Amino acid sequence: MVDERSAGAVVFIADNETEYLLLHYTAGHWDFPKGNIEAGETERQAATREIREETGIADVEFLEGFRQIISYKYRKRNRLVDKEVVLFLARTKTRGVTISHEHIGFAWKNYDDAMKQLTFKNAKNLLAAARQFTQPQT
Repeated sequence: MVDERSAGAVVFIADNETEYLLLHYTAGHWDFPKGNIEAGETERQAATREIREETGIADVEFLEGFRQIISYKYRKRNRLVDKEVVLFLARTKTRGVTISHEHIGFAWKNYDDAMKQLTFKNAKNLLAAARQFTQPQT
C-alpha cells in the first residue's frame, strides 16, 4: 500500500540547447521539483503547484504522453514510508527561478551535466526517459 503520493516534473527550457532545471534540496541531494498531492488535486494540478511554489515558474506546458512513476521507500520518524511519485515533462520559457525554503540552490544544466549533477539513479533514469521522449532519434 502506498503511504504517500507526490507529483512533479522534469522542467526544461529549449533555447539554443535544451537545459533541465535541477533543485538542490536542503537534505543535500539534487532532484526535480515535486511534492505531495493535496486532497482534491489532480496529479497535474499538484505538479503545477509544486513547480510554482518551489521555483516561482508559472508558465509550464506539459508534453502530452509523458507520465512516469517512481516508487521508493524512506524512513520518517522510525517508520518506513512507501512513496510513489508521478512525474511529467514540462516546457517553460522562464529562466528566472525563485527557490523555496525547501531548497538551497538550483541549476539549469544540459543533459550530460544534469546526469552528473543528479543524485539518485531513479532521477537519472527519469531524465534519460525525458530526453528519449523529446529526441527519440538519439
